[in-house]
Amino acid sequence: MKGYIEKRAVEVANFMIHYNATVRETAKKFGISKSTVHKDITDRVEKIDPDLASSVRKVLEINKAERHLRGGMATKRKYMQK
Repeated sequence: MKGYIEKRAVEVANFMIHYNATVRETAKKFGISKSTVHKDITDRVEKIDPDLASSVRKVLEINKAERHLRGGMATKRKYMQK
């Protein structure tokens, strides 16, 4: 794995942990695709720093548990504006 990819993967993981960010928010911040963010935090960080991977996995699990609530709120906002 190239050095800049390792560096980006660690930066992405730290950003997600620090800001409790979603994959979409992280992808937008770093200018990369959601697929790349997901690959970075699930595969690459695991090989680089298992402790960091464990921490970012917790953030992913929280986001996964809350995503249906965020979707409902977005729909509510959409119809409140009409």
